[in-house]
Amino acid sequence: MSVFRRIKFPFLFFVSIVILSSCQYFRPLADTEPGVGSKKAPAENRIRKEVVDYAYKFIGTKYRYGGKSRSSGFDCSGFVCHVLNEYGVGISGASYMLENQGEKIGLEQAQAGDLLFFRKSRGGRVFHVSLVVSNENGRTEIIHATSGRGVVVEVLQESSYWSHKVVSARDVISSGTWHAKALP
Repeated sequence: MSVFRRIKFPFLFFVSIVILSSCQYFRPLADTEPGVGSKKAPAENRIRKEVVDYAYKFIGTKYRYGGKSRSSGFDCSGFVCHVLNEYGVGISGASYMLENQGEKIGLEQAQAGDLLFFRKSRGGRVFHVSLVVSNENGRTEIIHATSGRGVVVEVLQESSYWSHKVVSARDVISSGTWHAKALP
């Protein structure tokens, strides 16, 4: 019986290693690379890309406080709500209200279609919201409606005005609330 134990233990040990090495335990659960190319559900990636592509159509649209349409102009929250609502992402409200919608994420996790929020001071109220275009290699590109330039695209880290005011990010797409309206 001692010969059987000597053979059994190495065999079981080998089988255990093979099973565990093929197990999800040793693989990353998800692709952590930010941006549209992540390994999320294909439909979600498609929505994120389409949201950004649609937002680009409004570059140059004038700013208007409380504005919610291309013809009258947009303010920051009117712009992001208009773009996301077109794809069935049901958000609404002023920028400070939008900060409570969707799922809170870290700034480094933000990807195309997510929202970034800005405050003028640490304890101040959110006063601005933008839509993430891409977030890769420490470079975050955003599209937003600004009071001085209307709807523009810019790199957050290259903006002396916006870069130190960004305070939080929200994922309003991954929740899947867009499925019913947005997909054919």
